[in-house]
Amino acid sequence: MEKGIDAPPSVHGALTWHGGGASILPTIETSLRDYLLMVQVDSGLKDDLVLGDPTAPRFVLWGGGLKPVPSSPADLPFFDLMSFSGKLRAGFGALGFRPSLPDHEESVEEFVRRNLGDEVFERLIEPFCSGVYAGDPSKLSMEAAFGKVWRLEKRGGSIIGGAIKAIQEKNKSAKPPRDPRLPKPKGQTIGSFRKGQAMLPNAISKRLGSRVKLSWKLISISKLENRGYSLTYETPNGFATLQTKTVVMTVPSYVASDLLRPLSLEAAEALSKFYYPPVAAVSVSYPEEAIRADRLIDGQLKGFGQLHPRSQGVETLGTIYSSSLFPNRAPPGRVLLLNYIGGATNPGILSKTESQLVEAVDHDLRTMLINPKEGEPLTLGVKVWPRAIPQFLIGHLETLETAKYALSIGGFRGMFLGGNYVSGVALGRCVESAYDVAADVSNFLSRGVYK
Repeated sequence: MEKGIDAPPSVHGALTWHGGGASILPTIETSLRDYLLMVQVDSGLKDDLVLGDPTAPRFVLWGGGLKPVPSSPADLPFFDLMSFSGKLRAGFGALGFRPSLPDHEESVEEFVRRNLGDEVFERLIEPFCSGVYAGDPSKLSMEAAFGKVWRLEKRGGSIIGGAIKAIQEKNKSAKPPRDPRLPKPKGQTIGSFRKGQAMLPNAISKRLGSRVKLSWKLISISKLENRGYSLTYETPNGFATLQTKTVVMTVPSYVASDLLRPLSLEAAEALSKFYYPPVAAVSVSYPEEAIRADRLIDGQLKGFGQLHPRSQGVETLGTIYSSSLFPNRAPPGRVLLLNYIGGATNPGILSKTESQLVEAVDHDLRTMLINPKEGEPLTLGVKVWPRAIPQFLIGHLETLETAKYALSIGGFRGMFLGGNYVSGVALGRCVESAYDVAADVSNFLSRGVYK
C-alpha cells in the first residue's frame, strides 16, 4: 500500500488530514454557539475559522446506493431514503400518535422506533449513532445520549408538542446580548481551521503560556488535613508536588478511576464502568477521476460525507469528504477522504494491522464511491484509538451520579469531574461544560472554604 510519507512532496505536502475529530459544530441554536466561538476568538483564531457549505448534502448508504439525507423535517417528504408509509409513520408519531412512554429507561433504538418508526431508526438514527458515538443504539441511553430530544416528549407529550413549547419558552425569555467580536455563521454547518483542528489547542497553549504544563503526568492525589489536595506529577525534569484547593479532572473516566481509587473506592468503581470502544481514523486520497461519475455533482464530489448503517454490509462507519468541506485540504486533482472504522459493534479492529484497516476502508469505498478499477489509494495516516468515545449506555447518568455522590459524602470538597463522559462527546458540549465547571470552581473558592 502506498504510504503518504513516500509520496511526492507536491502531493503529500499539500494534504491536511486528521487522526481524530475533523470538525466543530459552531451553529447549534443554544448558548453553545457563543461558548465555542468565544474560545476561538479568545485564542486568536477568528480569522482562521473556515466553515463548510450549509447547503452541502449528506448521504446515507441504503440499498446499494448513497441516498441524500433531509436537512430538516420539512424536507422529509421529498427524499427517497424512506418510503411513503415510513414518512407517514414518522409524522404521526412525532405528533403523538404512538405508544406511550414505558416505565423503564429507554435505549435510543426503543425511543426512536416507538416515536418515529422503524424506517427512521434504521435509515437515519442508527447510522447517526454510529457516526457520533461509534455506538450501539440498542444499548445507548436516549436520555443520556440525546437528552435534548428526549426531553421534548416529556415536556410536550410528543416530539412536536415539546418542540413547540421549547420555541415558545425561548421566545418569551430575554436573549443575552451577543458578543460583537464573534463571527456569525450562516446556516447549520460545521467548521474547522485553516490549518486543521490542531490550531485550536496550539493557540490555547500559546495564549496561556507557562501556566499550562505540558508532558506532566499526574501520578497520585492525596487529601491534606486542611481539606486541600497534594498532587504528585512525573515531569520531564523529575517528580514535582503541588498543593491546591481544587482539582478538576477532565481525563477519561478510566484514568480518573485509577487516580481516585486510593481516595474513594466507590467513586473509582463507578467511573470504571464506562465503556470506550476502539475507533480508527483512516485518511486516504484518490485522484479526482477515481470518483464514480454518478457520485459527482456539477462534475465534482460535493457534500459533507456519508454514513453507513450496520445492516448494509460494510465495515466502515462513515466517510467525511474532507477536501470538499474545507479549502486547501488537498491539491487540485486530488480528493481527501477521512474514514472511521470500529466502534461498539466492531471492536475487532484492534486485531488488525494498519494495512488491513486501509484495505477494509478501500474495499468499502469501492462499493459505493470509488471506481472499482482505480489504483491503490494514497494513505496519509491511520490512527487507532483503543478507547475512543465514551458510550452513554443505559444507566450512564445514574452511574455518574454515584461517582459524584461518593466524592461528596467522602468529604472531597473542591474535587470536580469533567470531560466528555460527563458533558457529551461533541467538542462544543465539552467547551460549554468547561465554562460551567469553571463557574463552579469560582463559586467554591469565593465561599472562602479554605481561608
